[in-house]
Amino acid sequence: MNKKFLIAWVVVFVVWMLGSFGVHAVLLGSDYAQLPNLYRTDADSANYLPFMLLAHVSMAGALVWIYARGVAAAPWMGQGIRFGVAVAFLTAIPTYTIYYAVQPLPATLVVKQIIGDGVLVVLLGMVAAWFHREAPSTG
Repeated sequence: MNKKFLIAWVVVFVVWMLGSFGVHAVLLGSDYAQLPNLYRTDADSANYLPFMLLAHVSMAGALVWIYARGVAAAPWMGQGIRFGVAVAFLTAIPTYTIYYAVQPLPATLVVKQIIGDGVLVVLLGMVAAWFHREAPSTG
């Protein structure tokens, strides 16, 4: 682990937490409120914030680590977008599709979740790529 990796990890964590808040609390909060039998109340959710933080720390570290191991000597933005799309296909799309298969969620909510988190992870891929925009060293 080097300084660039740790800084990227922290920045991706912060962007992911803020982005998730934007997607799930701001954009989808009213959708979730219509399903009180499936989601915790805001007050109850606050009790589980440490788990949310742990999950995002873990995801941010993994995202930066995987990106750093596969970076190529190519334009950073294109790589970041491609990586973010791959992450969306690995995380957002299957996760919410599985939730739809096992929970009585409205299809419109699932589509919004996939789009919201899909756009977010593409942005996160670009953030990770920005931190690794120099050509990788050989050796």
